[in-house]
Amino acid sequence: MNTTNSFFAHETAVIDAECTIGNGTKVWHFSHIMPNCIIGENCNIGQNVVVSPNVKLGSNVKVQNNVSIYTGVICEDDVFLGPSMVFTNVINPRSAIKRQNEYLQTIVKKGASIGANATIVCGNNIGEYAFIGAGAVVTKEVQPYALVVGNPSKQIGWISEYGHRLDFNELGEAICIESNEKYKLKENKVFKV
Repeated sequence: MNTTNSFFAHETAVIDAECTIGNGTKVWHFSHIMPNCIIGENCNIGQNVVVSPNVKLGSNVKVQNNVSIYTGVICEDDVFLGPSMVFTNVINPRSAIKRQNEYLQTIVKKGASIGANATIVCGNNIGEYAFIGAGAVVTKEVQPYALVVGNPSKQIGWISEYGHRLDFNELGEAICIESNEKYKLKENKVFKV
């Protein structure tokens, strides 16, 4: 393990060599952090989580129980990964054919949330502060601030950085009901003002 920081790992957690784990991070029961992972500060890695080789997690990433984060995944700061959600890393897996050289990268941008039991098909990036509903199967790129649900997933609206639906008026303006922050919808893209 490669760290000079202070983090907590439950005695049943397995942390392989050459991992970097940030200060204040917690790794819980029966989780496995595989070689060459980089995990930022103040993350929470729940029970029975697998973090495959070379995965990168930013700071303040919350990983709920039973999540699989496979090689090729990068999660930026403040990402939430709901219980039992999963990433894939190969488009056409076969047991008898080795495809490690075909892993596709998936980037989950800052502040995005992925709901329980969702599946993210590799190569499809998730935009900043996007919200993937529980059980969704993401098969294409997700825009920043987009709210997507279903199988295959489809966008049904927009969401604020605080996780509330944004209702845009005829001028393309909306206000988050919790933070009172203002948002603008222009050319099918959302911006915080």
